[in-house]
Amino acid sequence: MKAIEWKQHKLMVVDQSKLPGQVMKIQCKNPKQIAELISAQKVHGSGIWGVLAAFSVYLGVKTPPMAKTYDKLMQQIESICTLISKVQPTSMNIAWALDRMRRCARNNRDHKLVTLRDILLREVMTILKEEEKASKSVAAVGADLIREGDTILTHGNTGAFSSAGCGTALGMIIEAASKREDVHVFVCETRPGLRGTRQTALELKQAKVPFQIITDNMVGYLMKKGMVDIAVVGADRVAMNGDMAGEIGTYGLASLAYQHNVSFYVAATVAAFDRNLFSGELIPIQERKPQEVLSLNGKVLAAPGVKAYNPAFDITPQKLISAIVCELGVIRAPYDQNLRNLFSNLG
Repeated sequence: MKAIEWKQHKLMVVDQSKLPGQVMKIQCKNPKQIAELISAQKVHGSGIWGVLAAFSVYLGVKTPPMAKTYDKLMQQIESICTLISKVQPTSMNIAWALDRMRRCARNNRDHKLVTLRDILLREVMTILKEEEKASKSVAAVGADLIREGDTILTHGNTGAFSSAGCGTALGMIIEAASKREDVHVFVCETRPGLRGTRQTALELKQAKVPFQIITDNMVGYLMKKGMVDIAVVGADRVAMNGDMAGEIGTYGLASLAYQHNVSFYVAATVAAFDRNLFSGELIPIQERKPQEVLSLNGKVLAAPGVKAYNPAFDITPQKLISAIVCELGVIRAPYDQNLRNLFSNLG
């Protein structure tokens, strides 16, 4: 099942908050609803966020009352971009998709508004297809880093539920397992949202890949015991020096991998690379509601009045990263030079 679909002019998205017990789809009708779904973590993952950001622009300019002049339409687009950006400031895929939609509108300003809206829809569909193709390529490229008999540790959810395609890190794990014998996966539960337990485990089960769920604080023990060969994670934004923002807990996992000589791979599509950012320290980190830490599945765990701190992401410095996998290949240190070369060749 695809996590996001456009059929008969309706945008349908899997409600991740219902997983794994129920696979239910929600119809997204306007930018405000998309922003609310992202904010409520009913839809999570940079790949799918980017596609939804693009759809939010199209749905916004198609929602009555529609703009009657180009300037009014651009005001609508800027308002939508501000709304979606504020909901999730860490994700580069969102910023990248919104910028694509802005440029598309500016480059086609001479068309009639009805035609321009159709052009914006075509751009959204191009972004959707590019995400599908890019994630498939990431999976294929990254799978070659996994050997027969490897035990892989992963964190968060970076598979089909978080993408318009097969995903990134989890996509490469499933691809490798389909070609190699005796691949085994340890899945971090990934608190506080438990995306590892609820989503990654479900995808691995469906793909018939052997796995076990572990609590996040078991990683060091497993690595010290020599039970992990490689770690593979996704990225929400990659700076041009190789630093990256990932699901909270990624930095700790990378630090433990570095200490125990475990290869630590980052998988992301090109859309996650911020070409204007030269250090991970400049990546904005979203802070979420403390209630997510203080409760579990709606049940309050802490005493009344207790406070909590809830950053949604952390920054992993490039020195801890063994390689970054994207649809264009495997990038290794020195990251600043190799990333600069990569993108200069792209133009």
